[in-house]
Amino acid sequence: MEECCSTKPKKEHNHHHEDHDHEHSHDVENQSVFRLFLPAIISFVLLLIGISFDNFIENTWFNGWFRLFWYLIAYVPVGLPVLKEAFESIKNGDVFSEFFLMGIATVGAFAIGEYPEGVAVMLFYSVGEVFQAMAVTKAKTNIKLLLDQRPDEVTVLENGQPKVAKAKSVNIGEIIQLKSGEKLGLDGELLSEKASFNTSALTGESKPDTKVKGETVLAGMINLNSMSQVKVTAAYKDSKLSKILELVQNATSQKAPTELFIRKFAKIYTPIVVFLAIGITFLPYFFVEDYQFKSWLYRALVFLVISCPCALVISIPLGYFGGIGAGSRNGILIKGSNFLDILANIQNVVMDKTGTMTEGVFKVQEVHFNDGFNKDEILKWVNVLESKTTHPIATAIHDFAGEIDHSIELKNVEEIAGQGLKAEINGKELLVGNLKLIKQFNISYDVNAENIVYTLIAIAYDKKFVGYLTIADSIKEDAKQTINKLKSLNVKTTMLSGDKTSVVDFVAKTLGIENAYGDLLPEDKVNKVKELKAKNQSVAFVGDGINDAPVVALSDVGIAMGGLGSDATIETADIVIQDDKPMKIPMAINIGKQTRKIVWQNIILAFAVKGIVIALGAGGLATMWEAVFADVGVALLAILNAVRIQRMKF
Repeated sequence: MEECCSTKPKKEHNHHHEDHDHEHSHDVENQSVFRLFLPAIISFVLLLIGISFDNFIENTWFNGWFRLFWYLIAYVPVGLPVLKEAFESIKNGDVFSEFFLMGIATVGAFAIGEYPEGVAVMLFYSVGEVFQAMAVTKAKTNIKLLLDQRPDEVTVLENGQPKVAKAKSVNIGEIIQLKSGEKLGLDGELLSEKASFNTSALTGESKPDTKVKGETVLAGMINLNSMSQVKVTAAYKDSKLSKILELVQNATSQKAPTELFIRKFAKIYTPIVVFLAIGITFLPYFFVEDYQFKSWLYRALVFLVISCPCALVISIPLGYFGGIGAGSRNGILIKGSNFLDILANIQNVVMDKTGTMTEGVFKVQEVHFNDGFNKDEILKWVNVLESKTTHPIATAIHDFAGEIDHSIELKNVEEIAGQGLKAEINGKELLVGNLKLIKQFNISYDVNAENIVYTLIAIAYDKKFVGYLTIADSIKEDAKQTINKLKSLNVKTTMLSGDKTSVVDFVAKTLGIENAYGDLLPEDKVNKVKELKAKNQSVAFVGDGINDAPVVALSDVGIAMGGLGSDATIETADIVIQDDKPMKIPMAINIGKQTRKIVWQNIILAFAVKGIVIALGAGGLATMWEAVFADVGVALLAILNAVRIQRMKF
């Protein structure tokens, strides 16, 4: 059974591809509301006139062939497109579609002389289809307007002179001039000393973000004050915004289990309905004394209309699409509706410390070197060695020690996972890392790490312990609120970090995190997550999505913080939080829970109403009018319920 109004991107010139998306939703964006409803308006007016001639205006001529012809004209504007869709579906191997159900139900009504009811069923079905198409289009448009903020044209500086050019044609390395209030069309590096930007299109955050010379600025950001210059660093198609837009538009290809079940169910359910309708028509002949073919055929036709599973195959994908849209509006990219279902059932959130619950901006607090070592010289060596890595600690040391002395030659530089760095200088070994690294090389030291709350960076040279630096990182302002919110959602929290245990315990205690483990290597983090999974508990891992790739792969859902900083993050994680705010973690879980609630409300509503009216219809107590409500009415109610999520505050 196909989706009445698919939310998947259309393939050009191929309306009936794998999922058989039908034409009711095609080009909805490009048509006026009046034009969309025009066939239904024509049909409705002709139907009202026909009913008036039948019931309220006395006449002798509105009967026979003329009456049939009148109702046929009323039927054609709304019925012909549906019959055409039924024919196309059959041609593509999908015999039992909702178009087929509606076609045989209304043609059958005409066959037994119930012309007004045949027209009415198709009229209301078509009106429902237009509303459905409009709802899907609105959901897609909201996301597209939110994300596709790139201007088509930009101002490029050529020999110092501004020139307007198509954004797609601008090359890497060219310089863009950005006026106050203008949107940036391409990713780049800020050349001006300072500029403030509105980043809400990317992060959902309305607070201005101030950038300084050399910092990265992204397509979709709006320049708020003075004129700025930006050097282009990525082609139009490779911008972060392009990747994000593509990700969201393709999100519906990852189907939730509920959605997949409904699709499979519909494929089995629809042919059963058709054969039951045939049974309702002919089987009573063998059991009923005063069997009347016309009466039982009418009941079967009512049964067919009621049984159309439109409400399910439309409202469920629309509910999930609305959840993905709600996430996008709040700066949370959800890569598929299946992840919304997983989020709704998450029992544990396991998080990294640095950059997730803390700012990830380290500062050197203390320097303790033993006597007999040249402090300035050692710091210069450490600064050069740390420049070989991208870890935030390296930035802190660089900020403290100053410019890197490129005349210093290091040999055999090696990064030891979870421990630190090793190199040779002046033919002697230099070690910079945690105390595990110092122990591994059998170097004795006289430091009691348990008494130091800050992160400790130990240094050894020529097999001797030099001393240590202490580095501190500040906790994010909404981190504690995040943990409280997760607890209110009955989600357990665990912190895993390669940082030393005393630091991790201090952060965990401050925030109220239930379980915390420090001094972990990447494989230790994997083992901790395996322990949770062994208890049959679902796990979401929150980190940077790159360094913790094994843990992300093992967890039920991987959530990456600060997705704007890394293409790899967008590709690796299942969910990307575009700003660095931890509060988006419980928000994402809440969006998942609300989406699931709405989807199940729609499933229960559809089955309950259809079940009642099917029973009445089979017993001859329901007419086509009740059937119309059970089909189109329930579908519209389900759609209205599904679009609610797009207006919710989280």
